[in-house]
Amino acid sequence: MTIRESSPGKNWAGNYEYRAERLHRPATIEALQEIVAGASRVRVLGSRHSFNDIADSLELVTLEDMPAEATVDSRAGKITCNAAMKYGELARRLNAEGLALHNLASLPHISVAGAVATATHGSGDTNGNLATAVAGLELVTSDGEIVEATRDDPDFDGLVVGLGALGAVTKITLDVEPAYEVRQRVFEGLSWGAFLTHFDEITRCGYSVSVFTRWGEAAGEIWVKDRVSDEPERVEGDLFGAVAATVDRHPILEIDAAPCTPQLGRPGLWSDRLPHFRMGFTPSSGDELQSEYLLPRRHAAEAIEAVRALADGIRPALQVSEIRTVAADRLWMSTSYGQDAVGIHFTWKPEPEAVGAALVRIEAALAPFGARPHWGKVFRAAAVEVSPLYERASDFARLVERFDPRGAFRNPWLETHVLGPS
Repeated sequence: MTIRESSPGKNWAGNYEYRAERLHRPATIEALQEIVAGASRVRVLGSRHSFNDIADSLELVTLEDMPAEATVDSRAGKITCNAAMKYGELARRLNAEGLALHNLASLPHISVAGAVATATHGSGDTNGNLATAVAGLELVTSDGEIVEATRDDPDFDGLVVGLGALGAVTKITLDVEPAYEVRQRVFEGLSWGAFLTHFDEITRCGYSVSVFTRWGEAAGEIWVKDRVSDEPERVEGDLFGAVAATVDRHPILEIDAAPCTPQLGRPGLWSDRLPHFRMGFTPSSGDELQSEYLLPRRHAAEAIEAVRALADGIRPALQVSEIRTVAADRLWMSTSYGQDAVGIHFTWKPEPEAVGAALVRIEAALAPFGARPHWGKVFRAAAVEVSPLYERASDFARLVERFDPRGAFRNPWLETHVLGPS
């Protein structure tokens, strides 16, 4: 049995330094069980791409030293992998089998379990977030017991987006499908009038569509990712007045597009086009902060206009915003639970005070629309404001009590933003 310890350090963005006294690196499930059962307070640390203290505790565990196997069941359309595996590596394994996931996040460098636990990304009118691909999972509870669950289990929809509160997820089973190709194009100079008038038409013009904006005079750029079919591509010179780009673009126009996945309609594997950034590009750190709010799609135009009204105040701290859509799901603590959603994402400069001030205004402006903050990003709303946005929040709280009666996986973030004080 191997249990190594080290210092947790900081998160990917460098804006948060973990307060944990030690970081455990178990190499076996038995070692993990021993650590979890013996810890008074413990959390699992993923790829450190969260921008808040959701993953912190007195003790932390990383599963990076656990066996990195991935088992494919092609007949059932499933893959089971180590929860710490990153999407880039998972995609490589799937491509070797001629298989694919339904979607990916902007960055391929995030862990599967971390993305799932926070209901992260996966854009498109008909696409659920990444957590919706989960068909089964295994976790170690605070008493050291191993629990397995599948979609047939009554608690399953509460377990998937678990916010790290239910146990240490060790394995995840995901739905897969035959590999496919995707092409993407960028259209520049979209006007606000065209965007708001044709919002539904724009978001359904591709398999996954994002609009990048700085809340200026023009709305910005439309990124359209579409599956390649037997039909020839219908090349558009413009899209509701936005003109097709003639060179590859970065979401932040002034930055070199080299880290971005190829555009200009060049077909490529799903894993090389659905993320905004290349698999081979591994950022050393994120010189940024991020926030995102997901709200009912029916309020899209009003919510966008509410943020536009704040533009002069938030633009000095902003790098770029992304507006995207996500299909409804049934996962209790998913930001798209029960509603087709529109996400308004903010990539900020690394200026915590200015960002905090901007978030006060943004959250007040979006509150009338029932905006749910992304669990892994920077936000200010407390449990008293957040929990009422989730119909199954009380059921989730009871699930936490049942799976973790001694509160080993509770932490200040969970109590502040989700459960309230214990």
